[in-house]
Amino acid sequence: MKKDIILSGVGGQGILSIATIIGEAATKTGLNLKQAEVHGMSQRGGDVQSNLRLSDTIISSDLIALGTADMILSLEPMEALRYLPYLNKDGWIISSTAPFKNIPNYPDEQDLNEELSSLPHVVLVDVDGLAHQNNMPKCANVILLGAASRFLEIISVEELRASIERVFGSKGKEIVELNKKAFDLGYAAAEK
Repeated sequence: MKKDIILSGVGGQGILSIATIIGEAATKTGLNLKQAEVHGMSQRGGDVQSNLRLSDTIISSDLIALGTADMILSLEPMEALRYLPYLNKDGWIISSTAPFKNIPNYPDEQDLNEELSSLPHVVLVDVDGLAHQNNMPKCANVILLGAASRFLEIISVEELRASIERVFGSKGKEIVELNKKAFDLGYAAAEK
């Protein structure tokens, strides 16, 4: 079994933290892992993208080829569409609906979400809204991971929750519990 995931967003949204949680869970369960990070202009507001390849067999390359990604996990809707050529025909897009308008000619928000919604395997979640409603503004990325966990298949939901505890453990129990709650909110949101 294998899973090729493109993680995308803009600098400061927590894409690399998602990669760390998934990667830590994968290695803990004995999966092979290759990761390539393309930071672009990774300061706040610049494009950030990571290729994350997981498999129970040996992985030769850390880059995902066009048309072969099983999932695009994006904290920004325009960034999800940017990497659409990499998605395979049965692949899933799990994306935030909230735009990060960092350019003057940013596309219309409704048009972006309509274009994403027209694709066959898409889950759109207002992770920023959920994060603010639940007083966890820095946890939008973990909410998105919770939504994606329903479709990862290669790593169990339980193992991802345990990975959150290991990754955030040094920050204290309160931060761990906040991130677990964020993950559970995303998991529930994807069911709708």
